[in-house]
Amino acid sequence: MRAKLGVSALVLLFLGGLWLVAAPFVVGYQPRGDEYADATVNDLWIGGGLAAVGFVALVTYAADLLRELAARGTHADR
Repeated sequence: MRAKLGVSALVLLFLGGLWLVAAPFVVGYQPRGDEYADATVNDLWIGGGLAAVGFVALVTYAADLLRELAARGTHADR
């Protein structure tokens, strides 16, 4: 149960970061062709950071699961 909750939180963190990166353009508060507003720059940096942390954590978790499966030998052909 804890693993599912943790993975769900990491997925939400990753998706939240992606939304912050896309929001200025989707919502429309960053006019096309204008210099980036301070809010847009903030969203890009914070969203990019959150998405990167979420992605790295998910990849690390998946690698740890694969390592554990290999150690148990459950990946062998039956």
